Amino acid sequence: MPLLTIGAFARACRLSPKALRLYDELDLLRPLRVDPETGYRYYAPEQLAQARLVAWLRRLGMPLALIRELRDLAPADAAREIRAYWARVEAETAVRRDLATFLVDHLSTPPVPVDRKDLTMLELRYCARSDRGLVRPANQDTAYAGRHLLAVADGYGEAGGAVSGAAVDALRVLDTDLLPAGGVLGLLEDAVTGATEAARNAAEGGEGSGTTLTALLWTGTRLALVHIGDSRAYLLRGTGLFRITHDHSVVQSLLDEGRLTEEEARSHPDRLLLLKSLDGSTTGTPDLRLHDAHPGDRYLLCSDGLTRTVPEPTLHHVLTTSPTPEAAARALVDAANAAGGEDNVSCVVADLVEQAA
Repeated sequence: MPLLTIGAFARACRLSPKALRLYDELDLLRPLRVDPETGYRYYAPEQLAQARLVAWLRRLGMPLALIRELRDLAPADAAREIRAYWARVEAETAVRRDLATFLVDHLSTPPVPVDRKDLTMLELRYCARSDRGLVRPANQDTAYAGRHLLAVADGYGEAGGAVSGAAVDALRVLDTDLLPAGGVLGLLEDAVTGATEAARNAAEGGEGSGTTLTALLWTGTRLALVHIGDSRAYLLRGTGLFRITHDHSVVQSLLDEGRLTEEEARSHPDRLLLLKSLDGSTTGTPDLRLHDAHPGDRYLLCSDGLTRTVPEPTLHHVLTTSPTPEAAARALVDAANAAGGEDNVSCVVADLVEQAA
């Protein structure tokens, strides 16, 4: 069958000649032959399927670098990677949707005068604990709890401890009664930018180093969440325990796609691999969102040294039966070590209670 000129090939696959030239330069779709004198490109009809696949993936918004990786995969493997990519897109879209909903409500609803005599003032009662565990030679976790800020970071790599500590220290500027003027999410986003830079600086010279970060900022009326990695935040409200973060991990993406069960995930060989973290090769954008606060809410922030060894029914039991944050945090660390203590374990437990008169 005769070769197709670039113009004919472009019409057949619905890509522009300009796009075809770009994909040639990026080694995405090479022409079968290039005229040595004119530089004119010629394509085989058999390349139409690959060209249409590239066009479809670009319509999905898939980055060119990822399309290049898919190009040489078997169809089943390519389908798996597309499912994983779209699961990440949907998760990130959900975060942006929540933020957009908040902004629409915030900007379209005029402030309502509040009679402070009838206003219930809440405050945090909190405890942070971090433990090396029974196996690891050092503790690379960092846990912090203050009047306004709760945070857990799980470092990894040669400089993991320094990186997790630097990230949390950069957020501690927000642990004050006198927050700067401006929206709380904006303040938190600026602080996360500082935490990212601090983590990057701390990781210099430490090969493959980075950290997770999960933090809650108490504004006096709401809690603002920042989250990246596979540390977690839980809310105990009434008798129900709810996870309010989504793991940025390879195993979680497989669970989202229905390709793993919870039982299989616990022993999966890639269960420690992250899709996003602060610094390192998996750096990504943290999740930011706001949560309403109710009197009596209890929050748990923890590293995966707790959640990979202590099942959620046990977490629920400890959080519902412990009378204070101190007792809950101590019991949770003890439970992780009783289960083998294979990893560092850190947790922050905080209660929202009415302020004393």
